[in-house]
Amino acid sequence: MDYLARKYLRLKKIPSTACSGCGLGQVHKKVLLAIDELGLNIEDIVWGTGIGCAGRQTFNTWKGDNFAGTHGRVYAIATGLRLALPPKKKIILTVGDGDAFGIGLLHLLHCIRRNVDITVIVADNLGYQSTGGQYGWTTPKGSVTDSSPYGMMEQNWIQDGIDILDVLKDAGATFLARHTSMEGRNAVESIKKAIQNRGFSLVQIYYPCVVNFMGKSLGTRKPVDAYKWFKEKTASDIQKKSLPDDEIIFHTGIYHDNSNGRTEFSNHLKKWVENIEKRYENE
Repeated sequence: MDYLARKYLRLKKIPSTACSGCGLGQVHKKVLLAIDELGLNIEDIVWGTGIGCAGRQTFNTWKGDNFAGTHGRVYAIATGLRLALPPKKKIILTVGDGDAFGIGLLHLLHCIRRNVDITVIVADNLGYQSTGGQYGWTTPKGSVTDSSPYGMMEQNWIQDGIDILDVLKDAGATFLARHTSMEGRNAVESIKKAIQNRGFSLVQIYYPCVVNFMGKSLGTRKPVDAYKWFKEKTASDIQKKSLPDDEIIFHTGIYHDNSNGRTEFSNHLKKWVENIEKRYENE
């Protein structure tokens, strides 16, 4: 068994419940590698999860304190914990594309607006895969899914000159990155920087759903075909967006790094309370 699993995870939850060939385990391992290389221990971290595949994979696997919050509520819970816990305690959230960019987006934006010191890992499998494979907020145009048998035709967050990371940056996020689950060292380094940032950080990691998305969109459930497709569609230049609108390319790398560049929310609120207390003490 992997040493990271032995060190950080509940062994009764290993191997995972993910489908054969799923890339979610790769995402999970990158987070564990970042934690390990930063020298963090189980008691240093509270791990929260959303719903769907990302939640099912990570909830209750972490040996330490963990929690779940469905449909975007995980950010509100994390905000409360950030106010209650010591600043040195790290809060890491593993959420899916729906919890981040769909039903949970408004909660996410307010968490960013406040600049809450948390690290959000978006495990993005390009749609609603845990409920059968319907198209979602990051499903590439033209993709055949359960709910788009003639190809996905809606505008999404990653094509037609739109990038959801633009929205998150404008909302005030202080660290943003994007990777695929097949990437190695560069993805781990981004997660490490995200965890070290004293403010809101988000790392979006695309990973293949072999059973639903690949099975319907590519017409094959062979993991080797899924991973080959991802590799062919990945470009390690996140700022390059001049490709045709109908071509999906996963531009990866660090998108925005303003680490420690804004006042963190819990620190701001505590100082605000201190100032109010001093004001009344002097009256």
